[in-house]
Amino acid sequence: MSLALRIRDLIKDHAGEKALKGISFEVPEGALFGIIGADGAGKSTLMTILATLMDADSGEVEELGLDLKKDFKILRHRIAFMPQRFSLYPDLTVVENLHFFADLYDLDPAEKQKRLSDLLKFSALEPFQKRRAGLLSGGMKQKLALCCCLLHRPSLIYLDEPTVGVDPVARRDFWILLKSLKSEGITLVVSTPYMDEAKLCDTLLLLDHGKVLDSGSPREMLSRYPYSLYRIRGPKPLAYSARKEPPQGVSLVYPAGGELRAAVDGGMNASQDDLWKDFPGANASESMTPDIEDLFFALLSREQASLEKTVK
Repeated sequence: MSLALRIRDLIKDHAGEKALKGISFEVPEGALFGIIGADGAGKSTLMTILATLMDADSGEVEELGLDLKKDFKILRHRIAFMPQRFSLYPDLTVVENLHFFADLYDLDPAEKQKRLSDLLKFSALEPFQKRRAGLLSGGMKQKLALCCCLLHRPSLIYLDEPTVGVDPVARRDFWILLKSLKSEGITLVVSTPYMDEAKLCDTLLLLDHGKVLDSGSPREMLSRYPYSLYRIRGPKPLAYSARKEPPQGVSLVYPAGGELRAAVDGGMNASQDDLWKDFPGANASESMTPDIEDLFFALLSREQASLEKTVK
């Protein structure tokens, strides 16, 4: 298996606080790789380093078979980076932004015209090519930013939270574009705080406060879920204080869409159907299959428990 990205023991400090704490992972060529984590997990720091825009304090990074430190000038012609915030020129039209970035990449006139035509069709922005970028919707802005990334035909693209603040329909359309790029053999590394986007990736990295909690395909990671999971329901939305001690045999309780989810230790009877009696206002409980968000909560809980033991 050829690798597009190989990272070993990457460390980065920000003002004395470790944003990345010796993380390691690999990304195969042609993969759609997701980096999942909440705000402050270190996703943007990691992306900025991989895009050659910030130096790590230590560690090794190999991109497309090249050393990040030694070959960053070559890599800048072979990779692309789409930052979290819209960074194009709002006073220029869609097509003017594309012309500007095509000139930065020094595309010859014939190639430039073809690329612009192809990308406008690919992104469905052709009817809006004369509209100022600042007047586009959030989803259209992200499509334009992606087109600017694609002008020089990169082999590896980093996208830092590209769908944050974008409406659900535009999010869906954007991921359809990403899937089409993957089918062309382009490697995509996408960071997101949205757990529902995790299942759209081939491989995932769960990141929290600069540490890797888990990695693998969604199926592999969910097969390692350590609890029996229950959905607790009631006639009204349920709440549960995070400071309250869970019932005996229950390791974790958290809200989800007006319900509660209870992660039960494996030794407890998995057929128990009266778990709801331990939760005020509840009148039913049933077992359920965990998703990536449930796994993330479980891993965070274990990490927190480990830290508390270390402090004590």
